[in-house]
Amino acid sequence: MVNKIISLFLLFAIFILGGCSTSQTKKESKKLHSHRDLGIIKKEGKLKILTIYSSTSYFLYRGQTMGYEYEMLQHLADYLGVKPEIKISHNIDGLFDNLNNGDVDLVAHGITITNERKEKVHFTDYLYLTHQVLVQKKPDNWRKMGWSKLQKSLIHDAIELIGDTVSVRKNSSYMHRLINLSDEIGGKIYIDTLPGNLSTNKIIEMVANGKIKYTVADNNLASINASYYPVLDISVPISFSQRMAWAVHSDSPELEKAINNWLHDFKKSVDYYVIYNKYFKNNRSFKARERSDYLSLNTNKISKYDNLIKTYSKEIGWDWRLLAALIYQESNFDPNKKSWTGAYGLMQMMPKTAKAYGVKNKSNPEESIKGGINYLKNISGKFESVKDSIQRIKFTLAAYNCGYHHIFDAQKLAKEEHLKEDVWDNNVEKAILKLSYRENYSKPFIKYGYVRGQEPYNYVKQILDRYENYKQFIE
Repeated sequence: MVNKIISLFLLFAIFILGGCSTSQTKKESKKLHSHRDLGIIKKEGKLKILTIYSSTSYFLYRGQTMGYEYEMLQHLADYLGVKPEIKISHNIDGLFDNLNNGDVDLVAHGITITNERKEKVHFTDYLYLTHQVLVQKKPDNWRKMGWSKLQKSLIHDAIELIGDTVSVRKNSSYMHRLINLSDEIGGKIYIDTLPGNLSTNKIIEMVANGKIKYTVADNNLASINASYYPVLDISVPISFSQRMAWAVHSDSPELEKAINNWLHDFKKSVDYYVIYNKYFKNNRSFKARERSDYLSLNTNKISKYDNLIKTYSKEIGWDWRLLAALIYQESNFDPNKKSWTGAYGLMQMMPKTAKAYGVKNKSNPEESIKGGINYLKNISGKFESVKDSIQRIKFTLAAYNCGYHHIFDAQKLAKEEHLKEDVWDNNVEKAILKLSYRENYSKPFIKYGYVRGQEPYNYVKQILDRYENYKQFIE
């Protein structure tokens, strides 16, 4: 009897402790996966965003970051007064996991709003309306076929898919729509599930190339891709209109409200329609990008000068993508660009500086890059007191923009104001901004006077932001 009482007591204790442990685990999990709302985001000055790498959403073209989501997010960030920190998801199936785990604040991708998904995340107001269509390939000789024969070769009604196979991403809205469609038409449609790392654009390309027979896509995506692949037919609708939106976590109501307030006004603006038309309506631009060797999705290239940049970047020990970001900032990779100040070529060197560094033909890409690298090496050597390699790069970039003498002055001003003279971030960069004002540049220890401090300040930030984008897009 005593043993039985002891056993019951032990079981009760285990139950209580187990309950406490479970409760504690839940609290720890909630703490681990804490989500930032607007107040914290604004305080930190950074909005963490997850999006998809595709030829409409977010991509690199001729060295320039582009995409519907990218441009929309720049406007949103300006509205919120924060910096957008955009990261690429390589698996569409994991978007909500990243959001719910607290890795990001916002999933910025055209996601179909469904009741099932609303149980996992909160959606913003919709960005645009679209509907799903069947994507199918015409026969290879379709241009030579008569209209009647061509029509007989194609599906014209979703009911004709009974017994056939359609390829879509697993867990996508397209897959769920096909399941519902099977029920609606009273016949089995077989679904070939594709991995989550394939974008809708890539899957449409697979249909055009004959690798799969059918897929389903949103009409706006299907239309812009069909302009590039005339062999595609996208005339069969398989859904009613659907709302496409971004997603936030349920614990971020203020962020959700702010985004919706912004969307309410922005959707009435000209900019909204310009951005939408640019990526979903402008067939000519889409074709030019898809055919280009410098669409990062196609070739992993930034510019036609990548090999030269890779070669000469080794001489200064920089990542070649950082040097590419600088060259884009200076000339947009135009070797014949000439500024109003007389700077010329890819590296935009002034005539006197170019001559000093052996640049005879300023429009010659190799001479310009080689001369620019030598100049950068010289500048970097002026900041030997800056031991941190990243900080030295920032000093070098700033000095390339406005001259190292002005940066020396900024260091002196930083020291006087009890800032760190060997740290650019929040120290010398503050001082360079102050050198735009008479009360600072007229001080007796300032030797080189006025400088438009906003230019080097922005220059460093813009190049490093572009470099971060290049690192995401280019291996």
